[in-house]
Amino acid sequence: MNRRGRFAPTPSGPLHIGNAFAALAAWLQMRHCGGGFVLRIEDIDKPRSRPAFAEQCLKDLRWLGLDWDEGPDTGGSHAPYEQSKREAYYEEALDKLRELELLYPCYCSRSELASIASAPHGLSSEGAPYPGLCRDLTREERERRALKKKPALRFKMPQGESCFKDGIAGKQCFAGESLGDFVVKRADGMFSYQLAVTVDDAMMGITDVLRGADLLDSTPRQLALYEALELKAPDFAHIPLIGDEDNPRLSKRDRSITLASLNDAGIAPERIIGLLAYLAGWIEHPEPVKASELVSCYHTDRLARGSLVFTSELRTWLFDGNGG
Repeated sequence: MNRRGRFAPTPSGPLHIGNAFAALAAWLQMRHCGGGFVLRIEDIDKPRSRPAFAEQCLKDLRWLGLDWDEGPDTGGSHAPYEQSKREAYYEEALDKLRELELLYPCYCSRSELASIASAPHGLSSEGAPYPGLCRDLTREERERRALKKKPALRFKMPQGESCFKDGIAGKQCFAGESLGDFVVKRADGMFSYQLAVTVDDAMMGITDVLRGADLLDSTPRQLALYEALELKAPDFAHIPLIGDEDNPRLSKRDRSITLASLNDAGIAPERIIGLLAYLAGWIEHPEPVKASELVSCYHTDRLARGSLVFTSELRTWLFDGNGG
């Protein structure tokens, strides 16, 4: 079977160096194995998404030397490639989950959910697990609450341990009680990331999902949806995040490291690729290099483990056109 990977950015802000690393790694994975590469715009969160950011994303990626076989501007057999145009598919998935009795309405208020979130729950990017307050409401209780509040829809997460093999981090296991039931459609009608990404990856035939480590604990939730919907799950691999000396994760708020600002500053894309390749461990020293020149040497086994630090010395090298 032909392998297929993807990069799926959210157009809520400009792409930065950390986003570029995820895109480069996913692109190299597919170009190395001769697979197909898909670009999908995850604009399901309409209030936060901006068409201008989506357009800039395409420009930034091409500037870096990355291309794609299918995408919003190139088309393909799995169009459309913008989540905002795929909502009918998500509703079909919800219909199937309803038939399986795997959904229930949740009437919890923001204050109740905030109280849950304030409880100690580790460092999960998913926040505190939902304790199932609305899972076993009677029909009468649901009808009474529905008079006051439109509900969200939650998926009944299977109990017990959930394990999978990550292509970089190795075997991962999550206890059932640490996961909790999660929202698949919000009260305002917006579909959740977990549902949309699962449906899209399955329908687009994605076999390999390579993404940032911040989404590692989303995987067991998505695997539960794959199983419930009888869809084939891809292989998952989660790459380390890039941070600086003060923060473990770069932010879109740091305008100096957005790809658009680096382009405007006259930084050559080869310097950005070289910086990322050095941080990843694919080359021994930071030096300008084209993305295409890394294809032959790419392998996840050579990827550095742990957090990757964009030090002040590396920042100086990046902005010093005569450095390296």
